[in-house]
Amino acid sequence: MLSKKVLSFILFFFLCGSFQTQAGASTDQSGKPASDRLAERMMLYKNIEAAMQIPWYYMAAIDQYEHSLRNSRRDLEKAKGAVGIHIEPERWSGMLNPNKNDHNPLTISFFDGLGMDGNGDHKADVNNDEDILFTIANHILFFGTDEDNFRIALWNYYKRDKAVGIIMGNASIFKKFGRIDLQENAFPVPVRTHYSYRSTWGFARGWGGRRSHEGTDIFADYGLPVRSTCYGIIEMKGWNKYGGWRIGIRDINNTYHYFAHLSGFAKDLRIGQVIEPGTVIGGVGSSGYGPPGTSGKFPPHLHYGMYRDNGFIEWSFDPTPHLRVWERKDLAKRRS
Repeated sequence: MLSKKVLSFILFFFLCGSFQTQAGASTDQSGKPASDRLAERMMLYKNIEAAMQIPWYYMAAIDQYEHSLRNSRRDLEKAKGAVGIHIEPERWSGMLNPNKNDHNPLTISFFDGLGMDGNGDHKADVNNDEDILFTIANHILFFGTDEDNFRIALWNYYKRDKAVGIIMGNASIFKKFGRIDLQENAFPVPVRTHYSYRSTWGFARGWGGRRSHEGTDIFADYGLPVRSTCYGIIEMKGWNKYGGWRIGIRDINNTYHYFAHLSGFAKDLRIGQVIEPGTVIGGVGSSGYGPPGTSGKFPPHLHYGMYRDNGFIEWSFDPTPHLRVWERKDLAKRRS
């Protein structure tokens, strides 16, 4: 019999899947360029907004969250169309419906299923983009389209506080920038400055109990600007006895970017603020390992970590490959 530890290990990798984001890929499953697919998604959101008066960025936020779930779990297949929202057959057709592949709106309604006809073809197809979005939009309308009721609708659907928070963050990001093609990134410190780093993710750490290092350390001059690596929303800002002054930013791919040991924060930076790649959020420091204000117990460096949420759990992964890519791109921009 497999031990609990082995079973947990198997389950973890089953749920985690790959880390590639669909929106960041050059083509999707159908072979369409990513830009064309993003334009198609935007058109669908705008159609819902025109027909049902639900702000487009609410629909985009839900869909982006679901696309990210598909890209981080192996138990969910890739989206067949432009929309990534996954609705289980039992939920679509109704728990007591004997036909789990039912496309008839009348029988689906009779069995209290969610599925609805969104394009007027008299079918409620769980694989049809318009039907899926119309179904989710109808669920939202039952509660209301203002921000508070949208939160209630999300909680009723997902039954998970973190899902509600991530989707609301996505909506704020999309609303501010007015678009959904927000996959650009930046290296966390200015390139061509004095810094060095290598992969130390997973290395053992002894302070505060035996634990592993969940990030990459970038050693640099004290006070060197630390920048946001992504389009995202600030989820956390404050002090931690191990991380010192630190900031956490959530991007639209359900990825949490963690910056620790800062010398301080940029002026007027606040939780809930939407920022873009390259925005200065603080400076390289040596804070942490004690009460607020403790610093100088180690050389100045930035601890940078990345965490992925898949709808069930959040786990750390090695950020170094991403850092290498972002560094090369920033260097290329400087040269050009």
